[in-house]
Amino acid sequence: MTQIALDLINHVAKIANVGVGGKNPVRIMGILNTSPESFYKKSIYTSTIQIKNSIKDMENYGADFIDVGGMSTAPYLSTIISEKTESKRILSAIKIIQNVSNLPISVDTCRAIVAKDALEHGVEIINDISGLKYDEEMRKVVSEFSPSLILCAYDSKTVSGNPVPTTKKLFRESLKIAKDSHVSSEKIVLDPAIGFFRKTGKGPFFTKIKSDWVKRDLAIIQNLKSIKQNFPILISVSNKSFLGNILQKENPADRLFGSIAAEAISVINGADIIRTHNVQATRDAITIASKLSKQHKGL
Repeated sequence: MTQIALDLINHVAKIANVGVGGKNPVRIMGILNTSPESFYKKSIYTSTIQIKNSIKDMENYGADFIDVGGMSTAPYLSTIISEKTESKRILSAIKIIQNVSNLPISVDTCRAIVAKDALEHGVEIINDISGLKYDEEMRKVVSEFSPSLILCAYDSKTVSGNPVPTTKKLFRESLKIAKDSHVSSEKIVLDPAIGFFRKTGKGPFFTKIKSDWVKRDLAIIQNLKSIKQNFPILISVSNKSFLGNILQKENPADRLFGSIAAEAISVINGADIIRTHNVQATRDAITIASKLSKQHKGL
């Protein structure tokens, strides 16, 4: 069997030139929020010294990427800000990060102007929670710059039915947009959007769902291997509300142990990147989970 065929079976990609999936180790994406509106207040860093210290810590603890967000997209919060404000926050953080670290930077945005500003300043990854569907101009931006992409499962309409085939369908739609925008499939990771499927919400950055949203998220984590579709999978469960719902813990700061458990199980079930607020604890968890996982038994 050729190496290309093996890579296809093993779901290998290169994100900002970092190998992801297959026999590569599970990667960690550390979260840096510059938006005071974010749901998890401990992840918010706005001053230069806060950002510098946070980045140094995440790098020392083993992060492979830094994901910078300038606007909260929590589906239960009213957090819409102007594109100008979002871009200003992100660009300020990017400059600080680039002065203290060589880690690849991802920008968490679904707005084309913000993505373009970031890419012009050396960012290599766009993490679009709408899977390129929210802002039609995003297609032009990714076509021009051809960045690595993280594509989330998203629909602007209400969805119903079995969450696994529904999520796979949403992925296929985003992958077609990426293909039509001339982005190589080898630069794409899929994110099933844990926490963004809700019955109701306050912003446009979620997919309305008729069924139980907690059961949907659990079903996705339990069936990660079946939704991969020959692409690596990123999972972001850190401190999210589905954990709070299960644990009956309203404060996101009280969900660390639940986050670690969900991340470890996600790795065993096939996750290739874990996006987290808790890099140090996550690193230990995925090290053990990778050793116990049949998928990564060669580590």
